Amino acid sequence: MGEIFVLVEHRQGKIRDISYEMLGLGEKIATQQGATLTAVLLGKGVNSFAEDLATRAPKVLVVEDDQLENFNSLCYQRVLSSLISTYQPLLTLIGHSAFGMDLAPSLSVEMDLPMVTDCIGLSLEGNRLKGIRSIYGGKVNANISLKESKGYMATIRPGVSVPTMPGDKKGGIILEPSPLKEAVDAKKFLKYIEAPITGEDITQAEIIIAVGQGIGGPEHIPMIEEVAKNLGGVIACSRPVVDRNWLPKERQVGISGKTVKPKVYIAVGISGAFQHVTAMQGSETIIAINKDPRAPIFGVADYGIVDDFQNVIPILKEKMKK
Repeated sequence: MGEIFVLVEHRQGKIRDISYEMLGLGEKIATQQGATLTAVLLGKGVNSFAEDLATRAPKVLVVEDDQLENFNSLCYQRVLSSLISTYQPLLTLIGHSAFGMDLAPSLSVEMDLPMVTDCIGLSLEGNRLKGIRSIYGGKVNANISLKESKGYMATIRPGVSVPTMPGDKKGGIILEPSPLKEAVDAKKFLKYIEAPITGEDITQAEIIIAVGQGIGGPEHIPMIEEVAKNLGGVIACSRPVVDRNWLPKERQVGISGKTVKPKVYIAVGISGAFQHVTAMQGSETIIAINKDPRAPIFGVADYGIVDDFQNVIPILKEKMKK
């Protein structure tokens, strides 16, 4: 029944998280379609990556070439167009990152494949690909249905899919010859430049206490932030808090903010709108504090406290002093 391609994104000796997330999504679609999940790995000296991917996918296609050592969209496009022409996959998944946004549009045009971008949800229903995109700053979710085609492409937003885990079975690794017979000079890789980090990076925190508009006002934030720091964590928030200028945009968790996966996520006064939950549901442990027992946040929480946060946070603060 065909294949589901997942293009593996790697940089500076590490496979990016989005690759594992797409493998998780691809596995789900492949199972539904009776298709084969195939990880597509391009690079130079990537044997260790291939071995890792073989524990997560039943098939790994590897193309090695000196020109693939670092990402170059022109080189990647030539290789992928060759692989897609040969294998005719039902669907090709690419991360919606700087990497994917540079590559996917031109590849879609070259291969004449319909594509939906920046997906937060995706499914193959019958012979049509359907994607969910967040638009208008996360206020509206659009359901996109593409025309029938022999194959499709989609770019997937990082952080919205559950990553695949290594399994006991090992998939097959297939080495494909590189179609890059001549040097690609129109575009060249120079070097990586890391973006400067301003303030605390909430995406790297192991413990996050996130506040919503349910806390009532910004006067309560210092107390909650103190508890977060005493726990070795950081404070974050939902979009309404940013809209009210209680906390800066860099603290926002959500589709229109940042995606986080801490070990512990404590949601204080957050109702649990889809746009927020999508960006934090990958947390290892979720604790919700909300006085509304019907708040949607309890649907994803591992532990829930139905009470006013002003009755809970001070107790937690006192306990930490002992």
